[in-house]
Amino acid sequence: MTPHPDRAVLRGGVVIDGTGRPRRTADVGIVDGRIATIGEVEERPGDAVVDCRGRFVLPGFIDAHAHADGRIFDPQVQLALLRQGVTTVIGGQDGVSYAPGDGVWASRYFAAINGPHPSYAGGGVAALLASYDGATPLNAGYLVPAGTVRHEVMGMRRGRADAVELAEMRRLVAEGLEAGALGLSTGLDYVPGLFADADELAQLCAPVAEAGALYVTHMRGGYEANTAAGLAEVIAICAAGSAHDGLRGHVSHLHVDADDAERLLAAAAAAGADLSFDMYPYTRGCTLVAMAVLPPEYSALEVGDAVARLIDPDERARLRDEWFPAVADKPSLGPDWPSMIRIGHTPSAEWAWAPGLTLAEIAHRRGASVVDATLDLLVAGRLEVNAVMAVRDERPVENLARLFALDGHTGGSDGIFVGAVPHPRAAGAFARLLRTYVGRSFEWEGAAVHLAARTAERFGLEGRGILRPGAAADVAIVDPLLVTDSATYDDPRALARGIDDVFVNGAHVLRNGALTGALAGQGLRRAGSAAGIHSSAQSSTKGTP
Repeated sequence: MTPHPDRAVLRGGVVIDGTGRPRRTADVGIVDGRIATIGEVEERPGDAVVDCRGRFVLPGFIDAHAHADGRIFDPQVQLALLRQGVTTVIGGQDGVSYAPGDGVWASRYFAAINGPHPSYAGGGVAALLASYDGATPLNAGYLVPAGTVRHEVMGMRRGRADAVELAEMRRLVAEGLEAGALGLSTGLDYVPGLFADADELAQLCAPVAEAGALYVTHMRGGYEANTAAGLAEVIAICAAGSAHDGLRGHVSHLHVDADDAERLLAAAAAAGADLSFDMYPYTRGCTLVAMAVLPPEYSALEVGDAVARLIDPDERARLRDEWFPAVADKPSLGPDWPSMIRIGHTPSAEWAWAPGLTLAEIAHRRGASVVDATLDLLVAGRLEVNAVMAVRDERPVENLARLFALDGHTGGSDGIFVGAVPHPRAAGAFARLLRTYVGRSFEWEGAAVHLAARTAERFGLEGRGILRPGAAADVAIVDPLLVTDSATYDDPRALARGIDDVFVNGAHVLRNGALTGALAGQGLRRAGSAAGIHSSAQSSTKGTP
């Protein structure tokens, strides 16, 4: 008998539902995209049945910080995420993505981070979210990116926005929230976000607070030693931008020692700040090479103008003599910066051999100085170059484990899928959290909270991140003995193991470790938004258990 496409029974697994309650052995019945029953489920003719004995049945994981905005349509990216149990990604991160606007500027500036979107050419947040409906096996949520908003209104002009510009930016934020965006994101080390002061950001956050949405930020100053100053600004923005019961904040990809994090987050809570954070289980980062090694003003230039300057012999001499000594003084890089930057992506065919090599190794192969090799690489790639950034001291597992144990933690990969040799976090972060930190930071019941339920609650994804009757049937079936990450810095695309069956909106999108071809994903609209209410009404009439 052909299985009924809208019904499934997950038989005999250990259900860990995301509430924090103890696990229990039970069946899970799925009807019309939702959880119908948890307990003893009587099988009906045509039900698709999955034998889950010996495996854990968890809510599908929600990646609180992913750069899959344009890459989610790629089957290899889909497979990398689903093999980790991820069923929802949240894009629009770091203040830069396609909507609002036509997406051209963001596609160019973040070409080495998000890549281009295959179909979006305008129409705002509503059109972007619609582009995910039925087009991918994963769900996608979206944050209104404040840098894109500023660029739409002010271009790359530095300085304070005037009253008219602020009003227009606020209108764009409110419009995106009504269309279903989950909140507002900022990237305060990227342009034009770094041109915005705390007062401007607080004003943009007023409609976020009014909507009960979330303020999400890549903090100013590069984290680590600057975390205290960055958090102080977040707290000030949330306080000044609050309305009604206040503005909730969320810190992207937290990088700081556990002792400092515990102290700073406790102080923030004592001050009345409602903060959460995401963090990936690696100490090396990944960023745009141009942002790491060029003067900040280069980020504000059009690509053609930046390339022309980098070709000019006088400008090269100035950079070599005046700027690059300052690069060697950066605390995050130091004098051995050429060995700290390992190229992940360049679009240049003539430099296709470079990904996987450090700038020092590239310079050696070319028989050139490191400065000239670096500038030649950026020119050839028209600045579309990213890199994995090494650290002098890998933070030990025990230190990271303390951070993941904090109540404000949510799972986030900061996964970048652009490049021949990307950071392994894109293919491995969630599997590594399960393999290494279950038993250290939390038990399995806690893993479901940290990686699914808490994220859904913080980002306004009603009916997600939890297994209960009526909830969306986003489900990851995990072998607790086999689950592990396989991706390494040398083999960063290796797929995780131990999660072979995943359901999204009730569809069996990953079966026996392979994509089924079911495109059941949705653009997720925030609960309470006009678009979210409409989406929920449509979903409630789809069928009854």
